[in-house]
Formats: sequence, structure tokens, C-alpha cells
Amino acid sequence: MASIKPSVPKGTRDFSPVEMVKRNYIFDTIKSVFRKYGYQQIETPTMENSSTLLGKYGEEGDKLIFKVLNSGDYLAKVNPEKLAVLNSNAVASDISEKALRYDLTVPFARYVVMHQNEITFPFKRFQVQPVWRADRPQRGRYREFYQCDADVVGSDSLLNEAEFILIYDEALGKLGLKDFTIKINNRKILTGIAQIIDKADNIIDLTVAIDKLDKIGLDGVTKELIDRGFTEADIEKIKPVILLEGSNTEKLQSLREALAQSEIGLKGCDEIETVFKYVESCPLQTATLELDITLARGLNYYTGAIFEVKTNEAAMGSIGGGGRYDDLTGMFGLKGLTGVGISFGADRIYDVLEELNLFPIAANQSTQVLICNFDKEGETYALPLLQQLRRQNVNTELYPAGAKIKKQLDYANNKNIPYTVVIGGDEMQSGLLTFKDMASGVQEKLTAEEIVSRMAR
Repeated sequence: MASIKPSVPKGTRDFSPVEMVKRNYIFDTIKSVFRKYGYQQIETPTMENSSTLLGKYGEEGDKLIFKVLNSGDYLAKVNPEKLAVLNSNAVASDISEKALRYDLTVPFARYVVMHQNEITFPFKRFQVQPVWRADRPQRGRYREFYQCDADVVGSDSLLNEAEFILIYDEALGKLGLKDFTIKINNRKILTGIAQIIDKADNIIDLTVAIDKLDKIGLDGVTKELIDRGFTEADIEKIKPVILLEGSNTEKLQSLREALAQSEIGLKGCDEIETVFKYVESCPLQTATLELDITLARGLNYYTGAIFEVKTNEAAMGSIGGGGRYDDLTGMFGLKGLTGVGISFGADRIYDVLEELNLFPIAANQSTQVLICNFDKEGETYALPLLQQLRRQNVNTELYPAGAKIKKQLDYANNKNIPYTVVIGGDEMQSGLLTFKDMASGVQEKLTAEEIVSRMAR
């Protein structure tokens, strides 16, 4: 039998030990900020029932859901007439009752409904797990990637929106980013824009097109809107709104004038203004907060605030986003439970930190000390020191006896281990061990107790 060349599916990746240390640095930093703001961690299954996911992300989102074939003879129960049509969509629901989760928000809504009697509301949760999308792989876009989500349900206070802005500011600042923009919009403002051109029923068409302004420009958006049934007159009426300029305060003033005839549009302006006032009381350390009317995120479930975060230090798409959803749990039978949530794009953040060389040196190493020895006697002598260092939470390895010292030191260099301890006959006799700083090459003679004391610091 011919050997098969090993590979992974397109859009997925292996992660090396070095990469995992860096990824965990990102996850741990974000989790620490979530916890500081009162969020608790949950996990949900990799697979959900297809009925849980389908219809929740709009037409474009549904196409990107990975379906899981039923186990056993999955064609056995399919109506032969459907098979004869030779259309995979016709039989999809019969042969696939499960799907890989597309995001963490809809499974979270399902979780809240199933566990509503044991949850304390408002319920603040965070979740760090992989999701899957049948997207075309490209730089910064993968078919399997991790999301870091935080949501609060059971509270309509706009303080939650303001706190999410603070969470983005603190977490990304802690990761070393120095220039990033948190964009905010409100779906009610977009609804108001649709109302003033009598196209309230076409709000999704309008937002999907506006959302692409960055990518395809005003001409591209105009063409897409015309293709979706909007007139030149409609576009002329909303163009000044789409191309808003000035400070956040000036933009809000212009919007209030343009949306004077739309009650819901003005309510959206009020909500944005309230969030801005909260943030003024807790000034941002690093981020720039910007009202961006083109931010429309084509997802069906946002009803209020919409967020997106972009770094200005590297060419990358959004590294975070989210928004307010008034009745996400309603689709699972629990009506009237409002929520708001955000997500960090961990994979994109990783690429940005790598490009900007922002990972700390410690993120390149897991072992701090390697104990080297010449023979079995040295190995035995090293064991108490090995345990003393580990008890002080110093990551330590003992190289097995029998290898040449050069090979052991090469091992330390290849793994970026910053310190080595060499134990030979002289060291065992005198009790003074050779302690080496691998970066500077400086060597010292220290007792085991001195080494433990120094590393514990």
C-alpha cells in the first residue's frame, strides 16, 4: 500500500509548542480582564443540532456552516425522489442533523435557555473555544479558529456596552497594542436610515451593502444597493449619512438632523450618546473610540449597539466585534431576554503581535532551567535540586545522563532555555555547581540553595 503524504485540511493548522505558549499568553491575558469585570467561564459542545444554528446568521452565514453527516448509513432514510433531484440542498437536512458551531453566541443563547433555572441574572459569561466556517482561506481568515467571547444577558443597561469598550481597551493594551480603534454604531440608526427612504423592510439589504464600504467603496455599495432594489434617489438621500465626517459629537449632531423624522433613529443616537458619556467617566488608556455609520455587520441578530475593533499598526481585518441583541434567546422559547456581547479574534491578534514583535521574551520559552550532567552519578545528584526548583514553581528539566555536554547545551539553546546548571565530578565534590546565563554566556559557581533562591525570585 502506497504511503499517504500527511497534510491538514485547508484553513486549519497545527500549533507547535512555541506557538502554544504565545497563544496561551493571549488567551490568559484576555481571560484575566474578563474575570476582572465579573465574567465567568463556560464551555459548549463542538457540535450543535443543525436546527440550533441554521437561520440564525442570515443567508450568507448559513452557507458557511459545516454540516456533520449522520453516522451509519446516512442515505437509508432519504426519500428516493429527493435523491433523484441530484441537489445536495434537498437532502442536507435528512443526512445531516448536526453541525460544527459557527460562533459562540448562538450556542450561548441555547445554553441560557436550557439552564435558565440555575443561572443568576444578569448572567456574565466568557467562552474561549474553536469555531468552524466553510470560508475561503486567506491571510488572517481560517476555517478553524478560536473565538474569545464575553456576553451579558438579562440587562438592558448601556453600562454593559461601555464596559465592553473598556475591556477591549484594557486587554489589547495589555497585549502591547498602542494604536487601535474601537468602532461603534447602532442598528437603530441604520433602521432609521432605512425608514427615511421608506425601505424599512430592506434593512438587511441596506446594512449588508453598507458594511462593505471599506472593501468596495461608494461606487461598489451604490451598485449593490441598486441591484437590491434601491433607487438613485434613495442613494442620494442616504449618501450624506453614509459619508459622515467630523468628531463623534459632530457626527451625532448631523445624524440627529438627518433622522429627525425617525423615532427609532433618534433613539439609536441617544443610546450612542449615553455610551459615550459612560466612557468619558472612565477615560480610555489606549484605544480611539469612533462612531462609524458604515459599520453594519451583516448578522441578523444585532438590534442595538454594534462594535468592531481594528488595529492601525498592521494591515489586518477586524480583530474584534460584537453588539446588542434584544431577543436572541427568543428563537429558543425564552422571550424578552436582552443581551450584549463581544468577541476577540485571537488568531488575528496572534498574527498582529507576531508582526509587531510584541510577544514578551518569556512567551518564547517554557523551561527556565536545564540541569546538565555527565553520568548516572551526576543525574542522581541532580534529582533533589530538580525537585526543589519545581517546588518553587520554576519550570525545570533534567537532561537524561549519557549525552555529551555540547548536545545538552544545544538542546537548551534550541528550546530558548535561559539558564543551565552543569553538574560534574568537581561540582559534586565542592558543592558549587556551574550556573550559566545562556544569553550572556556568564558562568558562576553557586550552591544548590543559591540557585533555588535566585530562580525563585
